[in-house]
Amino acid sequence: MWSGPRNISTAMMRAWENRPDCQVVDEPFYAYYLERTGIDHPGREDVLRSQPRDWRVVADRLTREPLRAGATVFYQKHMTHHLLPEVDRSALVGLRHAFLVRDPAEVLMSYAKVRGEPTLDDLGLPQQVELYQRFGGPVVDARDVLEQPQATLRALCAALDVEFSPAMLSWPAGRRDTDGVWGPHWYDAVWRSTGFAPYRAPMAEVPARLEPLLHQCRPLYDAVAAHRIAA
Repeated sequence: MWSGPRNISTAMMRAWENRPDCQVVDEPFYAYYLERTGIDHPGREDVLRSQPRDWRVVADRLTREPLRAGATVFYQKHMTHHLLPEVDRSALVGLRHAFLVRDPAEVLMSYAKVRGEPTLDDLGLPQQVELYQRFGGPVVDARDVLEQPQATLRALCAALDVEFSPAMLSWPAGRRDTDGVWGPHWYDAVWRSTGFAPYRAPMAEVPARLEPLLHQCRPLYDAVAAHRIAA
């Protein structure tokens, strides 16, 4: 599942992990991305210690390692901006790809609260378009998930040829061993959650300083969102 930041990507991971037949992994390219870019994210040193920093090792684990006993589905939560240009996309060709999108105005309003001056690269939209064009796959919009979680997840499962499970609609609150070590900096709301929260339209508007970035984001979002599956 390829998502940009400030989406419902961790809640979506919770939904899949709550299935008894599903194993998950949380942002496995994160340490590689931080080391290669030098970006100073919260908990940077902990992230670098927690994961392999060689993208080849990560890709091999994602495509070759056996699943735990009882698991038949491997849900991989990926951030699109973690996939830097040097990563050989053909290393991921054996996976099924899906895409989680969110209106960029909502993304920017949320992201600006934690990183004051986001860039297009931070948001991963060019990479998401590239991945969609290369691999294709079902697209789900965060708003559709929040407004119609059961119908949208059923449609996603059908598109992936995976049987829907009602267990995906709710989960116990709290941390998971599978959460990345960066969880304390980003996952507070998810740790309190027990399911997908109802959709709420933003009350504020995108700050004027971010409007040029929004204009860059909009056509990229539209290019992928145009293919979102109907609930």
